[in-house]
Amino acid sequence: MELQINPHQLILIGENSFVRLSKDGGKSASTRCSHWRVLWSPAGPGHALFVDSSLVGGVGIYADSVPLARFLQKEIEYLLYKPFGDVGVAVTAATFTREGTPPGVCGEVLRTDKDEIRLSWSDFLTPFNFEAPPGFDSRPIGCQTTFFPANTAALALNGRKAEGDPWRLDRAGKPCTTACLAWCETWFRPQAV
Repeated sequence: MELQINPHQLILIGENSFVRLSKDGGKSASTRCSHWRVLWSPAGPGHALFVDSSLVGGVGIYADSVPLARFLQKEIEYLLYKPFGDVGVAVTAATFTREGTPPGVCGEVLRTDKDEIRLSWSDFLTPFNFEAPPGFDSRPIGCQTTFFPANTAALALNGRKAEGDPWRLDRAGKPCTTACLAWCETWFRPQAV
């Protein structure tokens, strides 16, 4: 077997774990969270959290690097969930800490000068790795990642939890949910001709 090299231009290496909660069994999302731990990007390393929830009063962006948050908005988030791509939303300074690892309870904790936000994932399904090439889902960029889907997940602000639960879905024949740790993630775009 021959070694295969990804021919595309790398734009980010890291993690993009997420939580999507619903109060109506998945007909609509009541809370959306996109958590980034970036090891490398043209904007540097760092962390960011994009949230859309009544718990935080709508869309909120938290980061330890404003240039990284803006890079994520411009290059990736606008494709995943348009409200997270709005550069008119202020970025709140925060520190980030990870807790736990699968199969145990996992958490991401961020602290601002006045708030503590906690994301948590537990009761994991079997993890799987996949690649979505450029063009998949009409996106000009591609991604390779490993999902650890969680049956149970939460967003909490200063101890108050957002209402709702993740829901089950299928990803190319693999059982999944709307709350996953997405680790070992690489984003890329086609090379300029």
